[in-house]
Amino acid sequence: MRIATWNVNSVRARKAHLLDYLRAEDAPEVVLLQELKVEEQGFPRPEVEEAGYHALVAGQKGYNGVAILSRTKATLRRHGLPGEDDAQARYLEAEIGDVVVASLYAPNGNPVGGEKFAYKLAWMRRMAAHAAALFAEERAVVLGGDWNVCPTALDVWDERAMAADALLQPESRAAWRTILWQGWTDAFRALHPDEAGYTYWDYQAGAWLRDHGMRIDHLLLSPHAAQRLAACAVDRGLRGKDSPSDHTPVWCALAA
Repeated sequence: MRIATWNVNSVRARKAHLLDYLRAEDAPEVVLLQELKVEEQGFPRPEVEEAGYHALVAGQKGYNGVAILSRTKATLRRHGLPGEDDAQARYLEAEIGDVVVASLYAPNGNPVGGEKFAYKLAWMRRMAAHAAALFAEERAVVLGGDWNVCPTALDVWDERAMAADALLQPESRAAWRTILWQGWTDAFRALHPDEAGYTYWDYQAGAWLRDHGMRIDHLLLSPHAAQRLAACAVDRGLRGKDSPSDHTPVWCALAA
């Protein structure tokens, strides 16, 4: 099973790119989407189904929104994280065969020191609690999405230039490690310990052409999933298309 995660930064604006990706000969069996920026009725379900995928969608008008696309019909497990009610559509969880997958879109948190940064850290604490519960199920689980955390200096083009960004703050990185150290495997870093693996390039200042990127889209695997990890890669080509998302997909392959 190949599982990809991709922040499309508006499914309407990126519909043609998404459909091309789904129709490709080597398209993943599962695609986790983030930042849909539409309510569920605005999601291009007929076109996605015509491309051979079922869709679970948690949308939100103009902001956020996550989806799980799968060739095999998925069973919805959870819409939103446990805990306090959250009006922001940032988490969707389903079961596909013997694998549990989640599409998540963590808060950005900028500017640092304000309410958005506090919300980011509170959301990550809720995510950590739920991740621990999932880990305890002792099943193959893949937590994929835009985590909005750049874990180390290897994951950013220039740590000093980006030092003020919420994605690099010590608190953000500590929140990420709290989850990782429960026993999850960072799929890309496990197979590519020395490769930058950027998944995001800002639209400004020629970031893409200068390869000024960050690795903030991650696939975390439970031990039962990690032992099946066969491959993981970043599909950089989509970032180079006309009118692209500022993110590009990253995928992992799990052996049967």
